Amino acid sequence: MNPLRPAILAAAGSSRIKDVITRVPATSAVVQRFVAGETRAELVPVARALLESGRSVSVDFLGEYTTDRVQASAAVAEYFSLIDDLAEAEQSSAGVLTDIPRVEVSLKLSALGQSLGQDGPAIAAENLHKLCAKAVERHVWVTVDAEDHTTTADTLEAVRNARAEFPWLAVALQTYLRQAEDNARDLAADGTRIRLCKGAYQEPDTVAYQRRAEVDASYLRCLEVLLRNAWYPMIASHDPAMISAALALAAENHRAPGDFEFQMLYGIRDAEQRHLVGEGHSLRVYIPYGTQWYGYLMRRLAERPANLGFFLRALTERG
Repeated sequence: MNPLRPAILAAAGSSRIKDVITRVPATSAVVQRFVAGETRAELVPVARALLESGRSVSVDFLGEYTTDRVQASAAVAEYFSLIDDLAEAEQSSAGVLTDIPRVEVSLKLSALGQSLGQDGPAIAAENLHKLCAKAVERHVWVTVDAEDHTTTADTLEAVRNARAEFPWLAVALQTYLRQAEDNARDLAADGTRIRLCKGAYQEPDTVAYQRRAEVDASYLRCLEVLLRNAWYPMIASHDPAMISAALALAAENHRAPGDFEFQMLYGIRDAEQRHLVGEGHSLRVYIPYGTQWYGYLMRRLAERPANLGFFLRALTERG
């Protein structure tokens, strides 16, 4: 694990450091590597190109920590337009319509109003229902992203409730959380579509594994649970060891490539993404866009030293 991870994640919450970094012109080069623009107009060509390459996409409109209902409603409106734009991009990419939608939106319940006081969970649940209903109309999937551990219980409850009407709704599980394996078993038993990732927030030792070996071991345990039991596992990892383990477990459990998918982040391991697609596997690229890219960027830098090195080189080359 990146030894600088705690410091970088702490910086993600610092408005002062954010102001310094966002004023540096060279930062834009780094942002463009990991974020597909600040507007849907910039995003759509990126999504279409990925679809034309044989990959699927999951698009996240960057926004969290919504502070009032107006912001939450604005996020819903943006996602409505995004769903329409993605559906049209898929149709124009000459892809074949299948039971597994090639376009998806990812969203955080905090962006939909989950943290707005006592009424927050109900507001977010109502907005999630609106977006799922819209997604059904356009043959688009929805995944609810994971956030920090304080939101996990409310997020899983919201997803379980929504799945009564939208059984295809997915949720992300972070395997650095100590409760991840139990959650994986419960969700797999319910037939929930699950995105498995390692996690990207700064968490206390009481709720999260701190050592890379522990996080990896948890990922492998959860991976086995999903590939043996879940309806449609989504394996979100860039780690060659996790990808190899997934391929071996999928073969053991007689899963064809269309019975699960790999997921990777936009801007990371593009050659490996293309290789997996060339081998006949389903692969979905997680694409973020929007003006609130700072927290997302810092979490990406915290995950891998290579990402941090790219960022530092860009800063030193600004002149």
